[in-house]
Amino acid sequence: MDRNQLERCVNPALAAATEEEASFVSLESEIPEVLFTAMKGFIGANPNWDQYQLMSSALARFLYQNGCSERAVTERYLDDLFASPIVECSKQ
Repeated sequence: MDRNQLERCVNPALAAATEEEASFVSLESEIPEVLFTAMKGFIGANPNWDQYQLMSSALARFLYQNGCSERAVTERYLDDLFASPIVECSKQ
C-alpha cells in the first residue's frame, strides 16, 4: 500500500493523480520516551521495517480494531497481521 492509498479511497478524484500530484500528510506527535525506546529497539531488531511502516501499521491496527471499515485500512491490517515473522523487541 502506498502512502496515498488511504487518501485516494476517501477522495476518488485523487485516483487519477500521479504520485507527485497527490498530497502527502505529515504527522508529528510527541510520544512517551518508553514508546520511543521500544520503537527504536523494534526497528533495530527488524531491519525490513522503518518508522513509517511501523507507524502506518500501528495506525491501521488501531483504526481497524475501533470500527473503521475502509478497505485500504483492512488490507493494511491484514497484510501486517500475516506478514513474515518478526523478531521480538527486547525489553530494556
